[in-house]
Amino acid sequence: MSQPHEPDDSTRQLPVIEQDPAAGHGLDQSASAADYDPVPVLAEGEADGAGRFWSVRRVPAGLLALVVLVAAGLFLYDIAAVRAHRPAMHWRARLADWLAGHPIDDVAVLAGAAAVALIGVWLIVLAATPGLRGVLPMRRESAAVRAGLDRTAAALVLRDRAMEVAGVQGVRVRMGRARVVVRALSHFRELDDVRADLDAALGAGIRELGLTRPPGLAVHVSRPARKG
Repeated sequence: MSQPHEPDDSTRQLPVIEQDPAAGHGLDQSASAADYDPVPVLAEGEADGAGRFWSVRRVPAGLLALVVLVAAGLFLYDIAAVRAHRPAMHWRARLADWLAGHPIDDVAVLAGAAAVALIGVWLIVLAATPGLRGVLPMRRESAAVRAGLDRTAAALVLRDRAMEVAGVQGVRVRMGRARVVVRALSHFRELDDVRADLDAALGAGIRELGLTRPPGLAVHVSRPARKG
């Protein structure tokens, strides 16, 4: 009958003893060497080049259609009234008189023209840009299926992964399209060790999200502020 094997003392993990950062430097917060440039996280395989999702933009399109419809209806009614030998609408007559008394270089005319131009530029930008910045496109495994991941949901997934790292007390994750910024609080262990584990865990987590263009990763680890 075999005897239970006692673990060798030389293989046991020794407790980590850390020096209080506030004792040596007079600071309530200590940051590790985590303020580095974002490290790109490579995806497995090549990206399929799928672009962002396009927004239908129902609200701007509906407002523009409503304004055009009302303006066209008023002008059509006024023209029909004039052709029927009835007087023109009062507002159109006053507008014509006001424009006749104000030259093109008048401040009010220039302000109105600038406002109309800005609205036109805004509409062109809406028509030429995809929108839906909150949806991150995912890699396509099939040409018939296209998937996207909400940025808030992706941030929650990475936050859960970060909370599994030993020594992490709290985490804030800001998920962007080009970079993920993670700010963690560690109440024990060396800060550099915690950051290294966060780099590994979050890097694997970003790859597992299956995004077309995986963002870079920037991790910041610090101590909780002392109370009192």
